[in-house]
Amino acid sequence: MIRVLLVHDVCLVRSGLAALLEREPDIEISASPSGGALGSARSLSPDVCVADAEGPGSPCLAAAAEIAGARGAYPGCGLLVLARAGKPGLLRRAHEADAQGYVSKDAPAERLLEGIRRVASGVRFLDDSLASEFLEAARSPLTTRELSVLSLAAEGADVTEIAHSLHLTNGTVRNYMAAITRKTGARNRVDAIRISQGAGWL
Repeated sequence: MIRVLLVHDVCLVRSGLAALLEREPDIEISASPSGGALGSARSLSPDVCVADAEGPGSPCLAAAAEIAGARGAYPGCGLLVLARAGKPGLLRRAHEADAQGYVSKDAPAERLLEGIRRVASGVRFLDDSLASEFLEAARSPLTTRELSVLSLAAEGADVTEIAHSLHLTNGTVRNYMAAITRKTGARNRVDAIRISQGAGWL
């Protein structure tokens, strides 16, 4: 029996996926929003954690990373992420969280089931439709520091607030913002935020 913990913050989607998975004779399913994932893991002791990679800050992925993979509370548990094509930054974030499986949200249900079974057996799984996105994920143009600056800007912080938060000078923050705008091909700061969120870097 494969014990699967599904982490998704949209109740209707979570319920639908759980109903799909519980029909399988070899799968025992527990479903939870990101906030209750660790508690659910304690009850289930999962073999595979399936998590939605999307949403601001990827809360489900962050919760799953605390559970699965080499750095999680259950190192024997494999992490499988659900992602949409066109957001290579999300795949990069999932890779950094030590995900072993990647399934497109546009794939048929059979791909999710195949991914779960492969990850449970210790084999990596990459949905074909995400292969080119996965290669693209390695090419994020922004450094970690630039992402920190842009993340604060996306939350509405001005130059002075960003500088104070990151212990930088105002001029250094402006230089970072100029570099971010150039690297993303944006017209301005707002456009850089939009582009970066669309790519899944933020």
